[in-house]
Order: sequence, then structure tokens, then C-alpha cells
Amino acid sequence: MRLSKACRAGWPRKTLRRRFRITLNSMALRLYVATTSPGKLRDFRTAARAYSVAIEPLPGIESIAAPEEDGDTFQANATLKAIYYSRFAPGEMVLADDSGLEVDALQGAPGVRSARYASDSGLVDSPDANDNTDVWNNMVLLQRMATIPAAQRTARYRCVLAAARDGDLYHTAQGAVEGIILEAPHGTGGFGYDPLFYLPELDRTMAEIDLETKLSLSHRGRALVALLPLLAM
Repeated sequence: MRLSKACRAGWPRKTLRRRFRITLNSMALRLYVATTSPGKLRDFRTAARAYSVAIEPLPGIESIAAPEEDGDTFQANATLKAIYYSRFAPGEMVLADDSGLEVDALQGAPGVRSARYASDSGLVDSPDANDNTDVWNNMVLLQRMATIPAAQRTARYRCVLAAARDGDLYHTAQGAVEGIILEAPHGTGGFGYDPLFYLPELDRTMAEIDLETKLSLSHRGRALVALLPLLAM
């Protein structure tokens, strides 16, 4: 039974978390994540801690050629990566994610192109320059939203997480954080679109909140929390 369905059936959430944690512990579950990003690993490990699940980077991933992410949805890219990388760790459960920013007024853009939003527009750093990808991405986003009124600047960070073993897909799950795109950046923390991503309930951008609070809101963490009960079934 999925966590959400069980909750709707009247099971207390704390009881369900305890039962899933016991089940996962009995499986001695270890999950490999197909990423070299310290930030992503931190998000996943923080979320998994409550379930006593071990999260590790896929061994040798630095030497594995990355697959082409040619899907047009987060789920398509997460799935193809999970299936691809799972073949390099026989018998192990491997996770892969695809995530980014969806802006309602831009029909979901930048979406799967979030990390390449500026380069898609022709803005690329010279080889000898510092990496200004985040700066360019934010600039392009602001330009394309210049005429969008405040009430229509809703957006979300979304993550889809896929789990596969030996080339077979097991489950996918997703997590999201809702926010509003500001007209100018605020804050110096975080990365990506964080300085523009405003959280109304906190009256702060993602770039202005402390790390502990940010981890508690992580769309990647929420996707993992949604996925873990499925893996325990």
C-alpha cells in the first residue's frame, strides 16, 4: 500500500513511517544514485536519514559516459538514466533524477532545459571564463518574464526520481516545491534559479534561507520520500 493511499485509509502517518522504516531496515536497503553532484547527494541523504537507508553515489560513475538526455519530460529523462546506469551496477538498485524549474506563464519552461536555458539562447561562456551558467540562465528567465504581472509568476521546482535494477525500471516518484518568480534576484545562497524563486510562506527566496530549511523543502528529498515506500513493497 502506498503511503498516500494508506494515509487516506486512516492510517496515522507516523505509524506508516515506522512500518516502512522497519521494512526497509529488514531489507538492509542501499541505494546508489547516478550523480556526481554533492548537492543532490546531500538532498537525498537528508531525506533518507529518517528511513535509515544508505545513499551512495554510483561506483565509478565519473568514468561512465553519460547517456543523451533527449526526453521531453522529467520522467522520460529520469527513467532513461536510471535504466542506463543500473546496467553498470549488477544486482543493485540505482536511482536517477531529472529536475528543474517550471514556470506557468512560460507553459512549463524552462523545464527539462533548466540547466541549458541560456545556452539554448546562444549564451555560452568562453573557455577561459568562470562558469556563469546560473547568471545567464537567470538573466534569460527575467527577460522572458519582463511583461508578466506578479499574479501570474507562479512556478515550481520539480524532481522526478526513477529506480531501476539491471536495466529494468521499478518505480518512479516525484516531488515539487511551489513558489513565485521575482522581478530581481534576492540572496546569495543556493544555486541555479534560487535567487529568483520566492517562497511566500517564508517570505524569502531559496537563496535567502538557511541550509537546514532548504533541505526540508527539497523537491529531490520529497521525491525520495515518495519513492522509498514503493521500494519496500
